[in-house]
Amino acid sequence: MKFLKEPPRFLFFTGKGGVGKTSIACATAMKLAEAGRQILLVSTDPASNVGQVFGITIGSKITPVDAVSGLFALEIDPQAAAQHYRDRIVNPVRTLLPESIVKSIEEQLSGACTTEIAAFDEFTALLTDSALTADFDHIIFDTAPTGHTIRLLQLPGAWTGFLEEGKGDVSCLGPLAGLEKQRSQYREALEALADPLRTRLVLVSRAQQSTLREVARTCEELAAIGISQHYLIINGILPQREAAEDALAAALFSREQAALSAMPESLRALPTDHVALKAFNLVGLEALHQLLSDNEQLSFFTEEAITLNTPGLLTLVDDIARKGKGLVMFMGKGGVGKTTLAAAVALELARRGLPVHLTTSDPAAHLAETLNGSMEMLTVSRIDPRAETERYQKEVMSTKGKELDLEGIALLEEDLRSPCTEEIAVFQAFSRIISEADQKFVIMDTAPTGHTLLLLDATGAYHREFTRQSGTEKQHHLTPMTRMQDPEKTSIVLVTLAETTPVLETANLQAELRRAGIEPWGWVINNSVAAAKPQSPLLKQRAHNELNEIDAVARLYATRYAVVPLLREEPTGANRLLKLIQAEVREHTI
Repeated sequence: MKFLKEPPRFLFFTGKGGVGKTSIACATAMKLAEAGRQILLVSTDPASNVGQVFGITIGSKITPVDAVSGLFALEIDPQAAAQHYRDRIVNPVRTLLPESIVKSIEEQLSGACTTEIAAFDEFTALLTDSALTADFDHIIFDTAPTGHTIRLLQLPGAWTGFLEEGKGDVSCLGPLAGLEKQRSQYREALEALADPLRTRLVLVSRAQQSTLREVARTCEELAAIGISQHYLIINGILPQREAAEDALAAALFSREQAALSAMPESLRALPTDHVALKAFNLVGLEALHQLLSDNEQLSFFTEEAITLNTPGLLTLVDDIARKGKGLVMFMGKGGVGKTTLAAAVALELARRGLPVHLTTSDPAAHLAETLNGSMEMLTVSRIDPRAETERYQKEVMSTKGKELDLEGIALLEEDLRSPCTEEIAVFQAFSRIISEADQKFVIMDTAPTGHTLLLLDATGAYHREFTRQSGTEKQHHLTPMTRMQDPEKTSIVLVTLAETTPVLETANLQAELRRAGIEPWGWVINNSVAAAKPQSPLLKQRAHNELNEIDAVARLYATRYAVVPLLREEPTGANRLLKLIQAEVREHTI
């Protein structure tokens, strides 16, 4: 493995949820420890299962992994770190400000940005405190900070002064005065991250075009701020041998090879390792030994037959169609298939003679082109996230920005590069279409998180966040919150995959929405191998592994759900999209 050759002291593994960061980080830690080195494995993943992988309880204290000499682990709880961060900022002003303002600040500090920087706050000590980590040869981090977090910590000037002089207010990260005392420690940590002699950043991906594009964006973003020594792991590649006697496996193999051939240029020059898809759950020492090895033991395969009898997408569409009109919003993490499912549902409703407006922020414009005009009752519009975000940023800079000095402008510009800003800008564009749901179906393939919705609606005005960033009191948009909170008018559909991390992330999204008074209408488990009736031994075992996640969704999270099988062909174009609806998951045994 190229990423393991002469490894520096710090190794960071980063990538979207479900690509296998934790498994690879654990296998790497074990491999280095078994080579006689002292290793500290640190996880900042909100859905961390490092303890489960090793079969022990870890938590927030450095804990020895007794089964592997020289290996120690630590799980930083991002939510606990975020609460500590909020308390540090809010408690000093809790008795000085009105309760409504304190609550507003707390909501500002409840989003993903705050959690991310709070976790970074926790592990900077591991990068800079030599006394704390002196006993370890290598420190391995499962999840690295994003480019956005690093840029925030590189900002010039003091946020404290910026706020005290009345030039700004809280952002999605809050008043970063709480960070000022540790700025020198952050500077040291950032220097360590950018030093290839001390740090190696490993990008983890799957052999999927959308995932590889996202990794390329991360690579370019980090390179722009001085972190340019990257390695790439493409995980979970289906072995060619599995394609011999299974049409599904053959189609998947062909699809993955096409994605690898079309890999973005920025990734081609990186030192790259390929890790084969494994049949087994990556839990326990034996499984971890196998992960970075080409010699898979067939003992991991089971001959146990499994029976699947779950509702398909048609059942959900029937329930939606009975409403006759309304807003249908597909939500979920990137790469789970929101856009595809939104398009399929829109097509099916239109095929039944119901008027539908499908509005998408899909960056691949070909979707709108494929569907536009393909059915009489269907209208398609595409919102360009980049264009909408740029328009929104310019609007804010031309209002609030014109009153600021150079330092203030730099801080406002960074605030506007927050992930929340794109959500706000895109949803502002979507809001112009939402009112059509009184006469027809409006299908949205992307929606803001519960945190962002609370930001927008905290004072009863839709564009609270615009008011905050622009400094204007204009209220030329009405809040859609009432519509979204009404299950008769809106159906929120959460999309996930039958894998541990995506399911946990979707459950967290559901909790965020409930905090905003919005109850998700249903879940869709997309691209299920179990529902696709595989014949290859490896895929049959993967199908078996999905059952626990499907059961968790059915029992613990969803009031109604559907399972959509993984199709042999990419679901593009009207005919293939409609197959997703027609692919009922009837009872079968594999």
